[in-house]
Amino acid sequence: MNKGMTSVHGRGRTVSKLRKSHNARPPRSRQRTGSVCDSDIDVNLRIISYDDTVRKLDHYYGIVKRQLLQNQSITLGLFPLSSQEKEVADIRTTIYCAASIWSLFQAYRRIDDDRGKAYELGQSCVKCMRGILNCWMRQTENVENFKKGQNPKYALHSKFHLKTGKEVVSSDDYGHLQIDVVSLFLLFLVQMITSGLQIIYTMDEVTFVQNLVYYVERAYRTPDFGMWERGSKYNNGTPELHASSIGMAKAALEAINGCNLFGEKGASWSVIFVDIDAHNRNRSIFETLLPRESSSKNVDASLMCTISFPAFATHDQMLYSKTRSQVISSLEGKYGFKRFHRDGYGTVLEDKRRRFYHSAETKEFEKIECQWPLFYLYMILEGMFKNNEEQVEEYKNKLKPLVKRDKWGDPVIPMYYFVHKDNVEDEQAEPGSQYRQSSPEGTPKNLFLWGQSIWIIASLLMDNLLHINELDLIRRHLPSYNRPRKGGRYSAFQRSRYFVKGTASDLVVQVVLIAESMRLQAMMATYGIQTQTPHEVEPVQIWPPKELVKVYQNLGVSEKLGLGGRPTRPIGALGTSKIYRVCGQTVLCYPLVFEVSDFYLSHDMALLIDDIKTELHFVGKYWRLSGRPTVCILIREEHMRDVHFRELLDLLAMLKSGYCDGLKIRTGRLQNLIASSCIEHLDFMNAMDIDLDITPFEQLQHASIGYQSLTDVPTAITYSEDSMSFKDMGLQPTPEVLSVLRSVSTLHGQTQLLGILLRREGRNFQVDGVSVQDRVCALLRQASSLRYWAGVRECNALLSKEVESISPYITTILVSGKQLTAGYGKDEILLDKPVQPAEIHDLFYTPALQAHNVVQAVLQQEVVLYCGKLIATHTQLFNGILNIRIGWVIKAMTYYLHDVCHGKESIESLAPNEVRRLVVKVLSIDEWAHKERLTPQQIRVIDGCLGRTPKRFYEKVFHILSKSTEGVRLCDQLLPQHPTISEMSSGELNFALTVQSLLNRIQHPEYRQIVVELFSVIATILERNPELKFLHELNLDQIVKEAFKMFLKDLGREYTEDMSSFYNASQVAVTSYLARAIVNFMLTGDVRSEIEEGLTFCKVS
Repeated sequence: MNKGMTSVHGRGRTVSKLRKSHNARPPRSRQRTGSVCDSDIDVNLRIISYDDTVRKLDHYYGIVKRQLLQNQSITLGLFPLSSQEKEVADIRTTIYCAASIWSLFQAYRRIDDDRGKAYELGQSCVKCMRGILNCWMRQTENVENFKKGQNPKYALHSKFHLKTGKEVVSSDDYGHLQIDVVSLFLLFLVQMITSGLQIIYTMDEVTFVQNLVYYVERAYRTPDFGMWERGSKYNNGTPELHASSIGMAKAALEAINGCNLFGEKGASWSVIFVDIDAHNRNRSIFETLLPRESSSKNVDASLMCTISFPAFATHDQMLYSKTRSQVISSLEGKYGFKRFHRDGYGTVLEDKRRRFYHSAETKEFEKIECQWPLFYLYMILEGMFKNNEEQVEEYKNKLKPLVKRDKWGDPVIPMYYFVHKDNVEDEQAEPGSQYRQSSPEGTPKNLFLWGQSIWIIASLLMDNLLHINELDLIRRHLPSYNRPRKGGRYSAFQRSRYFVKGTASDLVVQVVLIAESMRLQAMMATYGIQTQTPHEVEPVQIWPPKELVKVYQNLGVSEKLGLGGRPTRPIGALGTSKIYRVCGQTVLCYPLVFEVSDFYLSHDMALLIDDIKTELHFVGKYWRLSGRPTVCILIREEHMRDVHFRELLDLLAMLKSGYCDGLKIRTGRLQNLIASSCIEHLDFMNAMDIDLDITPFEQLQHASIGYQSLTDVPTAITYSEDSMSFKDMGLQPTPEVLSVLRSVSTLHGQTQLLGILLRREGRNFQVDGVSVQDRVCALLRQASSLRYWAGVRECNALLSKEVESISPYITTILVSGKQLTAGYGKDEILLDKPVQPAEIHDLFYTPALQAHNVVQAVLQQEVVLYCGKLIATHTQLFNGILNIRIGWVIKAMTYYLHDVCHGKESIESLAPNEVRRLVVKVLSIDEWAHKERLTPQQIRVIDGCLGRTPKRFYEKVFHILSKSTEGVRLCDQLLPQHPTISEMSSGELNFALTVQSLLNRIQHPEYRQIVVELFSVIATILERNPELKFLHELNLDQIVKEAFKMFLKDLGREYTEDMSSFYNASQVAVTSYLARAIVNFMLTGDVRSEIEEGLTFCKVS
């Protein structure tokens, strides 16, 4: 570093200083003699400093010309991965090369006379970014198809021909789906446009970039191949959800929201819009995954690029520190960072002829993974942004001996360092002991261009030629509350800095109460609740959220490019909390929870009340935009007739008081709240010549005011009927079924009979001139008005209805490290990756599930929805549960209802809010089991249905398996020692899922919990006797059977298959019998000591 150089914090100030030092004349002396000489010295020093800066910049210009621009494609401006590659361009490398050239362009702008170098660098950068755009715009058909279903075969390519821009490898032969690459492009596109570069030329290009936003918006539910292009660490062609990809997408969405792609001179229709709810889902799932990278990778060096430069995707200090420390402690070595554990890339043991690894092959690479100096550079960059000089010096010194030099003396960064084949065994025996060799990539004759790019950026910062604010113009490195406030007409991520438990303590959620009619308004006024009708808020219009979806469908439409605009995704809670300006109209949308949907949940008032509270707290917790959120609470006349309407009045009274369970609320007239609201101007509509078919929410008209109080309102009656099964009619001919149908008056009876006809004859079969489907719809309306929930659910199931927007909740469950299983028994369907909305129907409406019980198709959807909402807000309820088996959760609920509470109602006859409370009840069994005096068997049944295990359970099983040469057997299924422990590690999520699949073979939940207790006992014995090993199969069923026999013998009973008495024994008693059975198992000769002294005794307590 040049100590004589002035620290620079802003370009404008520096330029003025430099000009002054060039042109100023020495002032006349009015004081002591010698002052003229002092001024001359001062001016000379400044000139020397200026000249020194120019000299250094020219030095880096030479390096950029020789190392980077020399390898830039002459046609498209793309870059290869390494300088010897002459055919294939790598998009990630190309973006980093562009960023490096742009950083030198930024540095040159500090000086007065750059002799045209800044312009040359800027245009090289523009050519590079436009080259990427050019290649991707040839794949618009892929983008349109990918928006609909995130299918990897429609992914934008990450490699192209260097000169022609044509595709060079198909999606079948290479993992092109790398969300982080597209996100990285968007991120640097915004940085470069903000610096004044003109990269986007036409509205066609603006439209395409808007569609790139749609492409990355669903990163949170899109398994991809990640930064290392291989997907899971097993390298078997399986994509995964990667935290690094999701974090990069989150950062890109924040950066590009409200960005005008034409720069400061752009029109209103060249602005990019981001779905704030999609952003929030990416944020939520990214932070849920951290510090883990994916299911197979507990830690990955790619996360450093995500949490630090260039993405700065999280400013949660605890998450940041935890992730960073885990990366450093697990992956740092003497020659750089490993990419991840058991990474075979570049090692001498990897077979370069094969694309994929064999099963368990990754074990061979353990402790000899290649180390990448590139990440020392990222640590230097992090140190610069954190103003941590010690860290910069530390990694600068670590990097110094690893750097090569070319013939000009310029530094060359090796791609990685590997262990020579002669030293592999020694390195595995003592990691870090062997000398490593540098890779063929990253030599003076074959430059590793990604590494060179990052080195140039880091060097410019270290030499004070570039300030961090010039590298990060949009201030990604600062928390959003410290970033310069965006002016103008578009929403910006501008979070408050004051937080209490995740919620902005100074944030006020504005609430507007809209009554459906004047009659309802008058009645509400008698209870002190002031509301407005749709007429009173005019000219502001109240829209259903689906109408806003229609407007957004026009954003990014281009017939010429074959792009269809925003996919028809619903507008979420955050999106409906903005006020919109559309074609001269001011619009407020009410949230989705007030939408009367086809699915039956919207008919339950108590559930709606809970949802309103949840909605308000969700908005309060996750609001990240400038301006206050404004939530529209819609009160309908049908609400008045509900038995829970008084509870709604209580909620509205609480909101009027200014608080809702600790959240600040401001209710008032909409006209008075607009000024402080977040307002989004949808200016793209102004440039479109289309007629929108919009239907605003209409006010109900009545001849008279009518109701004065609740006593005047006819409430819904509580309906019940005798349940009678018509299942046997399924064996009768159709005429007989029709005859019985005409004579049955009960709703449940008619529904069953119509179901038989629907499955047998089809939906359009006519019954007395009316189709079966129409008859079922009529029954559904009748059952809904009567709140007859068993009939409502059965009709919904017959009509194959689905819960709206259930896919995000499934994704939330999965990224929380859980699996999800729908169905029952052998016909269970395991979900280990996010599903598309189009797949929901086939997931729940399986022939097996419908044959078991048709209502289960909707009931299981309902429980999935509740679990998805609960896991986001009450994570502790799912502690110890790895696989949420919905059918078994319902079994636990049924068991609690019938066997613990001795209730007679079926689950399907309960109101949705009661079902949700029952879900919470069984999940929180640890909190109340002792208080309600549950028996050990009852606890085991519920915990067994939930699949709950104790802490460190899977680590214990891994230890047991490592001591069991022939593996572990349970329910005639063998869990082999190899390749299980050679392919997986003890803390890996995939190992836990493997164990879980073994336990799922058990059909009795009480027995499952006994087996879980048995694993814990065996692990304890092995921990206290580390020299022991099992010679033969560890047969768990045999050990449990032996323990049960001893239990019966001590009680003086004959052997029986009924183990109820054993299930009802205390955990202490069961543990003692299991321990005795294990010791007996060992004494039969199925165990040996590692020190070969034989088994003389065994510590079990």
